[in-house]
Amino acid sequence: MTRTPSLFAAVLVLTGTLLASTACAGAPSGSDAAQTPTPLATSPTPTASPTQSTAPAGDPTCETIIPATTVADFESVGWTARAETFRIGELEIPEGVQCVWGDFTTATDHVQIYGWAPITAEDAVDAQNALVAQGWRREETPEGLIVTESADTTVATDDEGYGLTYLFGDGWVKYADTKQGLLLVTWS
Repeated sequence: MTRTPSLFAAVLVLTGTLLASTACAGAPSGSDAAQTPTPLATSPTPTASPTQSTAPAGDPTCETIIPATTVADFESVGWTARAETFRIGELEIPEGVQCVWGDFTTATDHVQIYGWAPITAEDAVDAQNALVAQGWRREETPEGLIVTESADTTVATDDEGYGLTYLFGDGWVKYADTKQGLLLVTWS
């Protein structure tokens, strides 16, 4: 499966630009005071949160695990999401969601993948060990424990050379088609 790095990069740049413009927005002054105010983005900055162990209220969905601005960007180019049960190898976590975003009106392998699920410490260790036994790499990061597919078998990578990647935190696991993609999984 190939993924569209240029679209992914564009989404990241657009999300970063929207967040930066939100952070720089201030109260109107002088002649700007008469202008109609523009709503500011309310999405949280897309960062991993390794210490937060309580999920937000409600169930995770394809539209809630990533920022609303990213969902809007995908929808603006005709993309929709297919929700599946969150899986790590043989382990299924029905309380989670794994989403494939793409244009399913045509045959394509240009998609983006994101997922989030609650996970017990025991299941996390078992899943990590199973992935490593299959040749995946495990590494500690400030965000949490990352397990990523082997560089020898990955189809597409981010700028740092990471393909499919899981990020394990305290009571949760995130998944994306690249390590950089994990930044967009804001549900935790």
